[in-house]
This record gives sequence, C-alpha cells and structure tokens, in this order.
Amino acid sequence: MSAAAQSPIAISVVGLRAPWGELPMSPKAPRRSDEELVEAVAQADEDALGELYDRFGKVAYGLAYKILQDAALAEDAVQEAFLQIWRSAGSYRPERAKASTWLLTFVHRRAVDLVRREQKRRTLPVVEPQGADPGADEEAVQRSRREIVQDALRRLPAEQREPIELAYYGGLTQSELAERLDQPLGTIKSRMFTGLQRLRVLLSEAGYESA
Repeated sequence: MSAAAQSPIAISVVGLRAPWGELPMSPKAPRRSDEELVEAVAQADEDALGELYDRFGKVAYGLAYKILQDAALAEDAVQEAFLQIWRSAGSYRPERAKASTWLLTFVHRRAVDLVRREQKRRTLPVVEPQGADPGADEEAVQRSRREIVQDALRRLPAEQREPIELAYYGGLTQSELAERLDQPLGTIKSRMFTGLQRLRVLLSEAGYESA
C-alpha cells in the first residue's frame, strides 16, 4: 500500500501464519529509504516525489512557517522547494549529507528568499504616474495575466492541468482532488509538482512576471 494517503488504515494479520514449509503469499514490498527515493526522483519517478512529500511535507511546512510566520508564504516555500528538488535530485550525493538534511536545506533557502523578497517589497515606494488611471491600468494588467496563465494551462498535459485547475479555480485540497479524480494522493501531488514546474517555464517564456 502506498504511503500517500493521509490516514492509512493498517490491516492486522497477527495470528495468521503460513503453513509449515510454505512461504507467505504476496509479501509486502520493503519501504524505500529516503536516499533511494531521491535517487528515484533523479530518474523522473513522480511516485517517489510523492512519497518524499508524504514523509517530509509536514516537517518542511513547519520549518518554512517558523521562518516566514505566514501560512500562505510557507506553503509557497514548500511547493517551490519540492519543485527545485525535482530538478536537482541528480546532484544529490548521499556521502555528503542525509537525504532529509539535503531536502530541508532547499526549504530553508526558499523560505529565507521569500523573507528577503517580502522585506524588499515592503520598503519599495509605490509611485503612480501622473494623469494615469491606476484602476484602469491595473485591470488591463490583470486581464493580460489571466490570458497568459490560461494559455499556458492549455499547453499542459491533461493529467497535470486538471488537478491544477481544480485546486486553484475550484478551491479543492489535494485530498479532495484525489477523491474527485480517483487517483492516489501521492500521484496527485507529483502531477501537480511537475505540472507547476512546466507551467513556470511556460509563463517565463511568455514574459509573465508574478506580482
């Protein structure tokens, strides 16, 4: 059974033994180590990425929140860190650090980057051009951004686009997405990670700049 479900149900078989001289049927696959999961992610294994998120997502969020003191920013930091992990897994060297340490370093760095970004944003003065209608300009900018995002979403594979649209436009959680789409939670998470990674590239190519 995958470790992706948030509330796994353990089925007890205590007291049941295989007949003498016979091997148990359907032995449970051994749990992969953190290092093995990172190695699998380096081979573009999306399920392995989902397993890593299941193991470290809560710890990663706690670390990010401790630094940022903001729930939304902490979620952004974790998401962007795992996207970076997906891209950088091939550079991991187990002889240099434990997989958990290596992984949480990405979360820490991204959280610190967001702190600096927010501090810089708060110190920048807001200058409105004279004679301009700021309301009309802002509306035009937002409309242009929506069109760029919608075009980029259309270019994603359906299995990546659908959960992203349902999450951001429908407000569904990843657990609700797994139920709605009849997919394991780990699969939903990994598809969203890779889909958001591709979306980031498409938006950058289109000249989209986040606020």
